[in-house]
Amino acid sequence: MSLRVVVGVDPGVARTGYGVVEADGQRCSMLECGCIETPSDMETGERLEIIWESLGELFRKHTIHVVALERLFFTKNVTSAISVAQARGVILLRAARSKIPVKEFGPRQVKQVITGYGAADKLQMQRTVAMLLGLKRLPEPDDSADALALALAGAICSSHSPEVIR
Repeated sequence: MSLRVVVGVDPGVARTGYGVVEADGQRCSMLECGCIETPSDMETGERLEIIWESLGELFRKHTIHVVALERLFFTKNVTSAISVAQARGVILLRAARSKIPVKEFGPRQVKQVITGYGAADKLQMQRTVAMLLGLKRLPEPDDSADALALALAGAICSSHSPEVIR
């Protein structure tokens, strides 16, 4: 099995979490994780531009094979969903311009792949991510932890047949 680098991205206009993992067969290690934060006093377009530029730097820094992105789901807060959708659009366009395939996962799907239980809570997810990556501490903040979980799901699923991802 060849070495693959997967970046997981947890979209948001205020904070976009990212996690980069390197997968070699069944073994994964974290290369980096963090958050792209944008000032709340900026116009939305300027905030999206920060995400665009920051992802470009991240994609240039690593040889990314797959971007794992959370599929948009609606909750009661439509304003929040619109904001997430705008950030997702920037992420999808940056990946397309960089010629990097995107694999989308629903929240339950990520939980199922990582913990084996689609209704796992946040602490269970963080503990499992830390264990799988050999981290001494739980990943934080939440945006980075979620992005690492996405990256792991992308790495695990891309080591299997394409049908597993769908």
